[in-house]
Amino acid sequence: MEYEDQVQHVPNPKYDCLLFDVDDTLYPLNSGLSAECTKNIIEYMINKLGMEEEKAPEMCVQLYKDYGTTMAGLKAIGYDFDYDDYHSFVHGRLPYEILKPDPILKKILQSLPIRKVIFSNANKEHIAKVLGRLGLEDCFEGVVCFETLNPIKKTDIPDAKAAFELNGSKSSTIRSTVTDFIDDSCETNAELPKTPIVCKPFEDAFELALKIAKINPQRTLFFDDSIRNLQTAKLMGLHTVWVGHSKLTKGVDYALESIHNIKEALPELCEAIEKIEDIRFLEKVAIETSA
Repeated sequence: MEYEDQVQHVPNPKYDCLLFDVDDTLYPLNSGLSAECTKNIIEYMINKLGMEEEKAPEMCVQLYKDYGTTMAGLKAIGYDFDYDDYHSFVHGRLPYEILKPDPILKKILQSLPIRKVIFSNANKEHIAKVLGRLGLEDCFEGVVCFETLNPIKKTDIPDAKAAFELNGSKSSTIRSTVTDFIDDSCETNAELPKTPIVCKPFEDAFELALKIAKINPQRTLFFDDSIRNLQTAKLMGLHTVWVGHSKLTKGVDYALESIHNIKEALPELCEAIEKIEDIRFLEKVAIETSA
């Protein structure tokens, strides 16, 4: 039949996985949640680690720039603290109620017949609370988070055998390829102390996340608000979407002012979906007229 011929001509989608950051990506930066998180980090540095109140904010920003997360930087420069205690103080005190359900994003995600996976530096409890507040807890196949990348025992890492040597983020390597393109004034050749924490934007975090989630980078579209994360993703072979921005820049394939514009980065997939829906409609009409 005619519609059977059309089925054979539906193109294979360009992507077989959508990989998403969480904070300031699935919800907008102007929600204020990230600002509250930064306040909590600075309070932790002062109240729990004994830093001087005047120096803590600047150090918080610098460690974030150098190590991807302030937490990773604190570990690198020698501070000893419990991961769970840090997460409890920084994330456990956040006003999650400022996030509201997002039925529009939920409908968009559910309409895309493709793998959807979370890849975040945050801990699993924080991610669960954010997804719950947004009403998106059932929209993703899986989550790669802090605990995934930094298990208590390295043998706890799924499918990560001898192929991975988790020696901490490769700070000096990524600093010269990522940070300098964001801030040309920084000293890109400076060697930094290594951190035991594995996190974005460093290559080892992406390597491990892709392996654990069994993701083919060449067929994956990665959504993030951080240009550093996106540039590393691009180096790793992923296709990239800068969320919260409207202009393209180095390391970015698409720029979306809002995650609600997600289909703008998926024209081929959306066309394929429309063709499939048209074919299903023809099938239904054929069955009804032949009855």
